[in-house]
Amino acid sequence: MGRAKVADAAGGASTRGRIDKRRAILDAAFVVFAREGYAQASIDLIAAEAGVAKPTIYNHLAGKENLFRHAMAAAADRTTARTLTAVSRLTADVPDLHLAFVEVGRALLDCYCSADSWALRRLLHAEIVRFPDLFDLVGASGPGQVAQAVADRLARLALAGRLRLTDPVEAGEQFVALLTGPVAGRSALGTLPFDDVQRQAAAHSATVTFLRAFGAEPTEPTGAA
Repeated sequence: MGRAKVADAAGGASTRGRIDKRRAILDAAFVVFAREGYAQASIDLIAAEAGVAKPTIYNHLAGKENLFRHAMAAAADRTTARTLTAVSRLTADVPDLHLAFVEVGRALLDCYCSADSWALRRLLHAEIVRFPDLFDLVGASGPGQVAQAVADRLARLALAGRLRLTDPVEAGEQFVALLTGPVAGRSALGTLPFDDVQRQAAAHSATVTFLRAFGAEPTEPTGAA
């Protein structure tokens, strides 16, 4: 291998190593912030969690405030990726629309009830006064993308004649609200169990209500409750 190629390979490995270390720091930071809260979390605790030296964190992400913002955005990206995968299952050609909505609703609730998702929402609510820009920061990479993805799927179903609606964005908001609305209270913001049976029942109930309002087909529950 020539010197140029050796240098390129070394540079690529160095870049990957830096990216991996930054990701490890952000993951560790989110764990510590979720466990301790912003005020009690420290760079020392985060460095120990990440297995890096304290100066390494400052080299990558400056101070605690910057680290918090980036850790929250990274956590939102992770949860959003899982949620978008769930939404993608809702296609215009599904044979059983009721069953499809139940399955997608259940998958969305699984994402919503994950430990990362609960931690993200609790931190967002706890620190929104200290970080007023946090809602927009997290929303852009989280709820905003999900809302658009749901609206897109509903619009496709409407164009295929399977739903009756004029505003896919509003309908999507209503479907998500039907799914998640009861969960926060019943689970006390994720501190009480909301188990598989409860999630399935919630997905079924949301689907029945949503399709009664927007369904263009006569649908009956197919035993998916």
